[in-house]
Amino acid sequence: MFTRKIELLFGLMLIFVMLVSACAPTATEAPTAKTEAPAAPEGKKLICVIVPPVENPFFGSMQEIAAKKAEELGYETLKLNHGDDANKQMELFESCIAKKAAAIILDNAGADATVAAVQKAKDAGIPSFLVDREITKEGVAVAQIVSNNYQGATILAEYFAKLMGEEGNYVELTGKDTDTNAHIRSQGYHDVLDTFTKMKMVAQQTANWSQPEALTVMESILQAHPDIKGVICGNDTMALGAQAALLAAGKKEVIVVGFDGSDDAIQSIGKGELKATSLQPVAEMANQAAIQADQYIKTGSTGKPEKQSIDMVLLIPENACQYKQFAPIPNPPTCPASP
Repeated sequence: MFTRKIELLFGLMLIFVMLVSACAPTATEAPTAKTEAPAAPEGKKLICVIVPPVENPFFGSMQEIAAKKAEELGYETLKLNHGDDANKQMELFESCIAKKAAAIILDNAGADATVAAVQKAKDAGIPSFLVDREITKEGVAVAQIVSNNYQGATILAEYFAKLMGEEGNYVELTGKDTDTNAHIRSQGYHDVLDTFTKMKMVAQQTANWSQPEALTVMESILQAHPDIKGVICGNDTMALGAQAALLAAGKKEVIVVGFDGSDDAIQSIGKGELKATSLQPVAEMANQAAIQADQYIKTGSTGKPEKQSIDMVLLIPENACQYKQFAPIPNPPTCPASP
């Protein structure tokens, strides 16, 4: 009997414990804190800067200025050289597309041949910003920022005619036939010079923008036309090549003018050799390409038309020393009289 009471009491106590446990609030698990690592800072976006041979200071400066501005704006840059070869240019575009570049800044390898490469980049979602040389199709590149080559050619031709006394035999050295700028500059020259009936062009030949080629071409022309009075060139490198040939032939009195406004041409003007050049605003074009690329990447628009033209400046002995690296010098000096 006593044992039965003990069992009954034990059973009641067990039931009581179970009831208390059931009524007590269930302990909740502390929420697990998320331990995901913070996102790594996004890598810098890439801008490719593709130009013709950088041995030409015009193209070298263009590339360096554009790349520097893009880097100042927070981008990584890849500087490439297509060597004026449209096939190589396409390969470089394909490489930039594979690297998922955010934009391409380009001084192109041919007005017609470049359209396909720019279109390929556009189809891949990569905008192109052209400088210096235009292409033959609109709506493919986001921007085409160029010097006003025709205006630069006419102001140079007017000064050349003045130096020639509006009479005498002269030679024209032209750029690459595939480059629209070569044709625009030549047209600008002739729209002015052909109005002077006593001026006669005795030879017109390409030197393909090359200084060594211009020297050779000029040597050959002098054999046939030793009495020339002047030479007007499509760029500074050809002008310097022609000048070297003339100096070697003892013809330092022949008037030679160039086009671009390179530092080498400015130094030659200072020494009394070249007589003038038209300055292309390379620094402004290159900076604008990078600035507009940044704007487009961030907003989807540059806020500007695709085709943009910037006027040129005639550099002569009186003002040539006031420019360097294709831009005006702050607080410019007074240029010394030409020797």
